[in-house]
Amino acid sequence: MTNKVKSVLVAALMVFAASFVSAQDKVEWKEMIDFHKVMSQTFHPVEEGNFQPIRERSGEMVEKATAWQNASIPAGYTNFKGIKKNLKQLVKKSSALDKKIKTGCTDEIIKADLTALHDIFHNIVGLCSDEH
Repeated sequence: MTNKVKSVLVAALMVFAASFVSAQDKVEWKEMIDFHKVMSQTFHPVEEGNFQPIRERSGEMVEKATAWQNASIPAGYTNFKGIKKNLKQLVKKSSALDKKIKTGCTDEIIKADLTALHDIFHNIVGLCSDEH
C-alpha cells in the first residue's frame, strides 16, 4: 500500500470517528429525553381517548419543556436558531395547554393542542438530526 493510499485511509477513518463522536453527543441531550418521556406518556393515551395522563401531567410537561429550553444545546447540533425558536414555542404552547387544562377545557381542545405540541417536538428532533 502506498503512503498516499495510507494517508487517505487514515483521513477517512478520522472523519468517521469524528462523526461517530458527534452523533453520540447528539443522543445524550438529557432534557430532550426527559421531555420526550412525558410527551409519549401523555400523547399516546390521548390518541386512544384517554385524557387522564395529560390532565394530570400538563404542569410536568411545562417544567420539562422549560428545562429543555434552558439547557445548553449539545456539541454537534448546528441549527441553534431553529432549535431555540421551536423550544420557545414548545414552552409557550405547553404553558397555554396547562392553563387551559386547569380551567377545565374540553378533550377536543386538549387533543388539538397536544397534537400541535407533538408536531413542534418532532420539528425540534428533525432540526437536531444529521440531515439539518
